[in-house]
Amino acid sequence: MSGPLSGVKVLELASVGPGPFCGMMLADMGADLLRIDRIAPADIGLPLDPKFDIMARGRRSIGLDLKSAQAVEIVMAVVEKADVLIEGFRPGVTERLGLGPDACLARNPRLIYGRVTGWGQDGPLAQSAGHDINYIAVSGALHAIGGAGQPPVPPLNLIGDYGGGAMYLAFGIACALVERHASGKGQVIDAAMCDGAASLMSIFYGRMAAGLWQDARGINTLDGGAPWYGVYEAADGKYIAVGAIEGRFYRRLLECLDLDQASLPAQHDRTRWPELKEALGVAFKQKTRDEWCDLLAGCDVCCAPVLSLAEAPSHPHNRARETFTERGGLVQPAPAPRFSRTAPRVERDAPQPGEGGVAALADWGFDPAEIARFRRSGAMLAQD
Repeated sequence: MSGPLSGVKVLELASVGPGPFCGMMLADMGADLLRIDRIAPADIGLPLDPKFDIMARGRRSIGLDLKSAQAVEIVMAVVEKADVLIEGFRPGVTERLGLGPDACLARNPRLIYGRVTGWGQDGPLAQSAGHDINYIAVSGALHAIGGAGQPPVPPLNLIGDYGGGAMYLAFGIACALVERHASGKGQVIDAAMCDGAASLMSIFYGRMAAGLWQDARGINTLDGGAPWYGVYEAADGKYIAVGAIEGRFYRRLLECLDLDQASLPAQHDRTRWPELKEALGVAFKQKTRDEWCDLLAGCDVCCAPVLSLAEAPSHPHNRARETFTERGGLVQPAPAPRFSRTAPRVERDAPQPGEGGVAALADWGFDPAEIARFRRSGAMLAQD
């Protein structure tokens, strides 16, 4: 494996949402991920053929029935050789399975035990069901996103599952691995999506305290309220994203749109923002999106085309930076961020349940007799 985490062994208890995304991030960076899949498929709401499961790339898999005592003992044997364990169940589930942090750290005191949930391991909502939209709702993030006078708009599941959950768990794991060099000890990471979503909102809580942000949607500088920070429809029904915050960018934008600044409201006159927004909207309707892109290229006005998922991989900048990659005919985002020496790359496609398990166990130090014993137990599904 390449990447800065090469040599780090991660055991992943299969889950949905932030757990797999965190695993993908670690695998992209070179960690050796072994995923414990259920032998019987779980009810995950949105079933997906593994070959399309981009977040599952970089792993190998063994299938286990975790309700079996033999399966739990196999997991514990693997825990002894792992650096990190990732789980994304409700609080108490792994404890009931006999795989909680106390049990695992007793077998491997150097283990980093990463837990990601929506509400966290404690608190009044800890045992409540929920999804991304619920976790970002209580953080204040959902309230802040949407048009003026309109209901909040769910920002996909980027803020809770992936930004506030997976990335904070991955960051926590990286921090714990660094700390372990000094202490020699593992520890437990409690990554809650509601906590992470609140953390992502730090700038807005600060600006609100300073009187620079109103606690309402669509009327502020970065939420679509400001005319010079938003999205405008072009003549062909496609859209341009405008972020001309600074005065020099704003003035240049007006020049490129052939608008007379003296005849328009002042940039920061909030009382006349609707009037200014209308003027910009009329101007952008005069050309197609791509015509505007050609005209504004090199003008330094903080504008960009709003690309669809189908269009984005073909954009010249994305092609030049190889922001997307292709494996097995599946176009997907490439590993990020970049490193000057230990370049990450996608090493493996998403596995079928059990795929690569025997080879992974061998790589992790299990001898053939041990692997044969695991397989004879009837609790494990693993393929070469």
